[in-house]
Amino acid sequence: MSDAPFRPFETHLDEAAALAVLRAATAGAEDGELFLERRRGESLVLDDARIRNAAYDASEGFGLRAVKGEVAGYAHATEISESALRRAAETARLAVGDGGGMLAPPPPGTNRRLYGEADPVADAPFAGKLDILKEIDAYARAADKRVVQVTAALGASLQEVVILRPDGQVLTDTRPMARLNVSVILEENGRRETGGTGGGGRHGLKALLDPATWRPMVDEALRIARVNLGAVPAPAGMLDVVLGPGWPGILLHEAIGHGLEGDFNRKGTSAFAGLMGQRIAAPGVTVLDDGTIPDRRGSISIDDEGTPSGKNVLIEDGILVGYMQDRQNARLMGVKPTGNGRRESFAHIPMPRMTNTYMLAGRDDPQSIVADLKDGIWAVGFGGGQVDITNGKFVFSCTEAYRVRNGVVGEALKGATLIGDGATALRQIRAIGNDLKLDPGIGNCGKAGQWVPVGVGQPTLLIGGLTVGGQAA
Repeated sequence: MSDAPFRPFETHLDEAAALAVLRAATAGAEDGELFLERRRGESLVLDDARIRNAAYDASEGFGLRAVKGEVAGYAHATEISESALRRAAETARLAVGDGGGMLAPPPPGTNRRLYGEADPVADAPFAGKLDILKEIDAYARAADKRVVQVTAALGASLQEVVILRPDGQVLTDTRPMARLNVSVILEENGRRETGGTGGGGRHGLKALLDPATWRPMVDEALRIARVNLGAVPAPAGMLDVVLGPGWPGILLHEAIGHGLEGDFNRKGTSAFAGLMGQRIAAPGVTVLDDGTIPDRRGSISIDDEGTPSGKNVLIEDGILVGYMQDRQNARLMGVKPTGNGRRESFAHIPMPRMTNTYMLAGRDDPQSIVADLKDGIWAVGFGGGQVDITNGKFVFSCTEAYRVRNGVVGEALKGATLIGDGATALRQIRAIGNDLKLDPGIGNCGKAGQWVPVGVGQPTLLIGGLTVGGQAA
């Protein structure tokens, strides 16, 4: 695959002919577009100083969509040609039926670019990347003789997007992505514990390959593993919980964010459906979805329908004020698109998705929040979780947590899980720290079988009365 810029209307298709096919497919429709994409990516995983996985992927293709009402016709192909486009148009056209629709206004244009266009895949040769991962392995083992396993992984990709709309508008975006993850296992007296961390964003690999970046990551992974070596079984029961800043915002993303996506609310399946303008959270709680933060993992200059990304307020001082919208659901709900129409690739249809979702800082001192905790846990790190969108019920596992009694931080806890529902948790927020922090750039979000990169963040929070799953006393 060529490293030259992706210009499909110069190399694959005649633009006028493609526009004619698109217009025929969307005649009588309410919306639609031709989404063209080229993507290349490389991943490298070193496990105990041996290559466990080395992969390079390259793909290109298009997706053609025609939308009328709640119905969308979609066809895609890996062959970018006029003949493939005409075949796709026949399929997409089925959603339009007898027509009668009027095309929605096109998205506003923008020249904004939130990230550079350098190709992270080409930032360093394969051998150079491998050498860095070997250095990470050696550094971790030298730092702690109890290390029995080190896993280091690099990922880099470049996605190039061209969107042609029925009015003739052409929108483009070039999206880099880079990520480094480090995981270690320590063993002491027959007990093994894991610690891991990572980071990245929409930028090149060079910063991640710098020892000034990866050494602190390794140190952090080792610190977490050391903490867990001394952890005791978590208690079980109803306890107050302090969530640390940054990555613990993944709970906010899952338990609340999905419930504020437009499609779930239009269909009435979200726990927050029909509550616009009502109080759904404690005073002081303000939640945003913001795709406009430069270089962040979840940021997008334009979404996958061509709408510029936005800084969208979802909850303001505890009041529900907005949902995240793509064009179809916004039109059906009588509101404006918010720049949240996202898709995994040309083979997928767009839908409302989060970008960078976070809670704004409050006024409380984080140390005072912990010091005021009488009986509970302080959850600093999170792993996986599950959420039911219809009722907001969640279960999340903690990767780093501590017991707190009378404001004193005690023993580290192993096996702690947080159980609750998003609507209740929002109302039971009792303190909001002044230490808003975004995650280090490691988030992925799944919905309807599609995965997209996202960001999360929050300040330190005190939530009253969450169920903690652990070991009963």
